Amino acid sequence: MLTAVFWTVTALAFEGATKRVGSFAVNLLRLLFGFVFLSALTYFNRGLAFPSDATSHAWIWLGLSGVVGFILGDYFLFSSYPLIGSRMAMLLMTLAPPIATFFGWLVLGETMKLKGLAGMLLVISGIAIAIWNKPNGEKKMQLKFPVRGLIYGFLGALGQGGGIVLSKYGMGQYDAFAATQIRVFVAMIGFALIITFLKRWRNVTRTFKNKPALRGIFVGSFFGPFLGVSFSLIAVQHTNTGVAATIMSIVPVLIILPAVVLYKQKVTLSEIVGAFLSVFGVALFFI
Repeated sequence: MLTAVFWTVTALAFEGATKRVGSFAVNLLRLLFGFVFLSALTYFNRGLAFPSDATSHAWIWLGLSGVVGFILGDYFLFSSYPLIGSRMAMLLMTLAPPIATFFGWLVLGETMKLKGLAGMLLVISGIAIAIWNKPNGEKKMQLKFPVRGLIYGFLGALGQGGGIVLSKYGMGQYDAFAATQIRVFVAMIGFALIITFLKRWRNVTRTFKNKPALRGIFVGSFFGPFLGVSFSLIAVQHTNTGVAATIMSIVPVLIILPAVVLYKQKVTLSEIVGAFLSVFGVALFFI
């Protein structure tokens, strides 16, 4: 439950920052800030500021999880924010639990129930209700959001679902905060290489002159890579992957009121119904 609250704050903070400075700068800096937070915590908690005691198994699989979840998944998720907003992006992220369950069954041998199919249909139905509408006088249904933004949001959910399963496989009984350090460290290097290749460092350095964006990245980093991701790993470490993902999937409902208050977003009844239906579908998927 705490993870869902943390990710709600993170989504709102990063939406504003991404609109101001772009996804590459936000991704790299939030990982850098998150790594500093994690290093300080693990130093006082474990006596190690860097996860040097991790096994090669943990480094390989948690590192791969960082690539899938942070680099691929979060890049597309953040890229969807300027196009469809954090509220709709989080609704698309309700696809992550079914995806996580599928990969959990495929990779970890976890159980899949037949009624999960009904839950999956509810998730898809909820998303469909939220993203489609029928304008007055029109005969055909139309998308309310750009197709590219919706595709980015789906790819973000795919990365999230795959990343959390790889994390569970790589982490085992290892400390969750140190495991997050590994994921963040590998992703940080990956984004630095991508930014170097694309020659985007100027965009990153300019971010330090944009105080509202920097403040959003700082807040999002504290509640995202630091608290949110770490608590999500604690959740999957102590319960079934799908159950943990279900609890974390209530973000689309939690984010409605803050999005209206902070960003003055107009929320339609169909979008509210779609959000609740999708979350209920995720819950049914794992009951």
